[in-house]
Order: sequence, then C-alpha cells, then structure tokens
Amino acid sequence: MSQKRQDILSTAERLFYEYGFRGIGLKQIIQEANVATMTLYNHFESKDNLVEAVLKQRESRYWHYLDTYVEKQPHQPFISAVKAHCQWLNDHSYKGDMFMRAIEDYANTDNEIENIARGHKQKLLNYLEQLANNAGIVNGLDLAIQFTLLLEGTTSMTALLGSKKATSHAITMADLLLNEAHKEI
Repeated sequence: MSQKRQDILSTAERLFYEYGFRGIGLKQIIQEANVATMTLYNHFESKDNLVEAVLKQRESRYWHYLDTYVEKQPHQPFISAVKAHCQWLNDHSYKGDMFMRAIEDYANTDNEIENIARGHKQKLLNYLEQLANNAGIVNGLDLAIQFTLLLEGTTSMTALLGSKKATSHAITMADLLLNEAHKEI
C-alpha cells in the first residue's frame, strides 16, 4: 500500500471516529492528510469507497488483536477474546463502536458500508460460536450470543467506566458465563 493511501486511510479513520461519518467531508480529510484532491480520488472513487476501506482496515486490525490473544492462550479462548476486545477498546475505541456508528449512519441505504459493518458483527458471533463448538459447549450459539452481548456492552460501558474497570467487569462476567455453560456439558 502506498504511503499516501495509508495517510488518507489513517486520517479518515481518525476523523470519522472523532466526528462521525456524516460530520466529515472529503475536503477536511484531504487537508489533514496533506494530499491533493486528485490523489484522494486516484485511491478512492467516492467518500463511500473511502468509508468502506476504513472499515475494512479497522476490522483487519481488530481481528489481528483477537486472533493474537486467542492463539497465545488457546486453553482459555473466551477469556482471551474478552481480554483482546478490552485491550482493543483501551487502544482504539474511546468513543464507542465505529461499526455500530456505520450501521446507524448508513441504515437502510442498501450499500456496502452497512454490509461491511453488519458483516463484522456477524463474523464476531460466528467466531465465538466456533470457539464454543470447539470447547464442546452444548448450546454453542447461545453462549456465542451471550459473549457477543458481553463484548458489545463492554464497548458501550468503556465510555462511562473507563477501559480498566470495564475490562475487570467483563472478565468477571465471562467467567460466570463459562461456568454456567460448563455445567451443561
């Protein structure tokens, strides 16, 4: 990836996260990324294409966090996933969930942005269901939904409690969910 493209993506992600997708125009992104208008359009056909690329890049980084944590502690995949999510919140998500914001901002617009954001949420649910199935959990989908709700709630509560306290509570809740799930095995 060219440095200019990366500069545009990084600047756009920061601005979209700070001000929302609708609150930022391409002019401000061009100015803050210190690129020419044509440079932006050489890399992205439209603002929607830029938003799509930002979401895909952010999702890739998120999955790197999750996969890295879970691979390091494969004997505790759910706790590792919660810790990874919480570390992500600490490092990248002080103002909520960019994917939920995309779903809200682009709801019912029948475009790729909403599909990417919804796909991210579905991929998380599928990932957690696979962890449950691999662990021999009887109702793997139910546990995956519970953990997805836990992670989504932790994202929301980080803004109120801070990441350290939200993480502590999330891990406690994860342990409770796992203990209950293992009773059913």
